[in-house]
Amino acid sequence: MPALRYGESFSINWFNSERKIPERLSFRDAINRAGPAVVNIYTTAIGTRTTLFRRERVEQRGLGSGVIMTESGHILTCYHVIDNADQIVVSLQDGRNLEAQMIGFDVHTDLAVLKVNADNLPVIPQIEDRQPHVGDLVMAIGNPYNLGQTTTQGVVGALRAGLGNGLRQYSDYIQTDAVMNEGSSGGALIDSNGYLMGINNANFKSLDENNRVIDVAGVFFAVPYDLAKSVMDRLISGGMVTRGYMGIQGAELIQSVNGVIGIGVTAIDPAGPAAKGGMQLQDVIIELDGEKVDSSKQMLDKITETPPGTIMNFVVRRQGQTITLPIEISTLPNKEL
Repeated sequence: MPALRYGESFSINWFNSERKIPERLSFRDAINRAGPAVVNIYTTAIGTRTTLFRRERVEQRGLGSGVIMTESGHILTCYHVIDNADQIVVSLQDGRNLEAQMIGFDVHTDLAVLKVNADNLPVIPQIEDRQPHVGDLVMAIGNPYNLGQTTTQGVVGALRAGLGNGLRQYSDYIQTDAVMNEGSSGGALIDSNGYLMGINNANFKSLDENNRVIDVAGVFFAVPYDLAKSVMDRLISGGMVTRGYMGIQGAELIQSVNGVIGIGVTAIDPAGPAAKGGMQLQDVIIELDGEKVDSSKQMLDKITETPPGTIMNFVVRRQGQTITLPIEISTLPNKEL
């Protein structure tokens, strides 16, 4: 061996105290950036209860989370967290407890905006054009079961355009396996750098084709940041979100026997604009204001973005005939349908 031939030697120090342990992968910087802006929300609803001899005052308490979005004190949360609340208290991570006022709410995305008056409020990091992608690592920050601020980790499993017919078809969703429990609703879904990706909603459930709730373990949802920010801005400026409404439920993409592709009308609100305009069950909508209709989501988006009072021309196929129906768009009620 050459090393022995020339008298060379070497040694190994098995007790080298200067060896560095590799640093573990951690997202503490992201949580440190976003965590202070995620607040605990406590609500009180005051009512009365009649007993055999007297009426008693009853207080019902609720729990949720929220996200500080502006330095002026606007907080995004879920509407179901503060629905029917007579008192709303926001608890910051620095120990401050603040009374909050509701600015407005939007039932169809289950979002609400609160306002607190305080100085030096931490604001969650935001990027306007940050879009979620399947496979992105995300973390959910909230106050589950009032245990205190808690972070869970997961990935974006899917991007959903609505969770079935009716109410939830008016919102898009991020699907994730980051765990959310009671008290997590209204909290922040952040990326690995601490930027806001969405508003968590532990109350959202998926629906099957019969509009029945599907309770699937390990599947949770959040409203994407861009949609939540848009709703917030509209609530701050006007106190409400106005959407166009036509009154079609459960429309789906079909192809008729003669090759015409369109939206098959499977349900109609009898008091809605579509019924008043002459649309019928089993009509196939093929054009909307001169544009081909490729999907029910495309049609729904166009209708909801149209100002109420606008006349839209729907071209439909009915029993082999092509018919044009002018329909006046009304206002989508801000309540469950």
